[in-house]
Amino acid sequence: MICRFDQKNKRSLRLLLPVLFLISLLTTFWVSSFHPVIAQLPRQEIRGVWMTNNDMDILKERSKVLESVSRLQRLNFNTIYPVIWNSGYVMYPSAVAQRTGIQPFVLRGKDGHDILADLTTQAHRQGLLVIPWFEFGFMAPPTSELALNRPEWFTQKRDGSQTSISAAGEVMWLNPFHPQVQQFITSLVVEATTQYDVDGIQFDDHMSLPHEFGYDKYTTALYTQETKNPVPTNPQDPAWVGWRADKITAFMVQLNQAVKTRKPKAIFSVSPNYYNFAYKFQLQDWLYWVRLNIVDELIVQVYRPKLQSFIEKISLPEMQEVQQTIPAGVGIMAGLRNNPVSIQQIKAQVRAAQERGLGAVFFYYESLWEHSSESVAERQTGLQNLFVSPALRARTP
Repeated sequence: MICRFDQKNKRSLRLLLPVLFLISLLTTFWVSSFHPVIAQLPRQEIRGVWMTNNDMDILKERSKVLESVSRLQRLNFNTIYPVIWNSGYVMYPSAVAQRTGIQPFVLRGKDGHDILADLTTQAHRQGLLVIPWFEFGFMAPPTSELALNRPEWFTQKRDGSQTSISAAGEVMWLNPFHPQVQQFITSLVVEATTQYDVDGIQFDDHMSLPHEFGYDKYTTALYTQETKNPVPTNPQDPAWVGWRADKITAFMVQLNQAVKTRKPKAIFSVSPNYYNFAYKFQLQDWLYWVRLNIVDELIVQVYRPKLQSFIEKISLPEMQEVQQTIPAGVGIMAGLRNNPVSIQQIKAQVRAAQERGLGAVFFYYESLWEHSSESVAERQTGLQNLFVSPALRARTP
């Protein structure tokens, strides 16, 4: 009796299996068909260029600004990053700087016009975003008015020296842990982002502190008070590095809140070095900033002449992680006056970035066309072949 029952059930099961398989297949197809509805939309490719002090002759003339913006629009760029803070000076009329005793480096254009306002207006007419670049961050030359007038705002190394050598020459470093420094930087950033119809603000690798610094009286006393330990003599001591990096992170959180409170849709952009270097040697924990959701776009500077080294840096796990949440790109060297870069190198690096879903931002505008053995026409043709179709970035009020 039991044997006959089992055989009957087996025959029924064999008949049901195709039906069950079909139901399973249809269910899987039905569920998967909804994925495109909830999947994240593709992020717009960042195609940008920094405008530096070297570009100031262009920025001061309205006709040249119009010509430059129109050229970028024709080449399908979508973002301009103009410098507004460099060498301890601002590049726009600033009440905050005036109260601090700092004169603007460039106050007005040749027509007496506001340079940043003019660039922003003309760029927006052509459909490009303008994200001012707070280039020097906590860095300032020892000859600047800021260093001369506010010496108590600057930090030092363990041996008491206060300067380091950078790409900009000899510089001093504002103490990022000092409340007056934090208030000064915050006031400048809020002023620039609210006084102008800009689309955000960008901070680069100088919104940091070289690991040798932080041995001033204010910082060492604060560290001892909070940790109950003496300050390590080794500037790369993990606890000492972590404490200082966390303090800079806390300030960046406050800075983000200050900007977003007044301009909620402003793009909070960060352009650091690759993460391992940025954290260990500059106390800049930008990956944690991204995880804290205070970064709206990331442009990692990867100035490498050799393609293989360039590809290694843009393929790191942290780059892939960031791409899952925010628009990301790579800072690409377009050339320097004493170090030209060929259009072939530029094209190869942009292609490598695009293949990995990354945008490209060039350092800097003038060197896109000048300081090369190639003609302006050759370089323009090469750039036009990189961005064959528009990639407009929508403005947000």
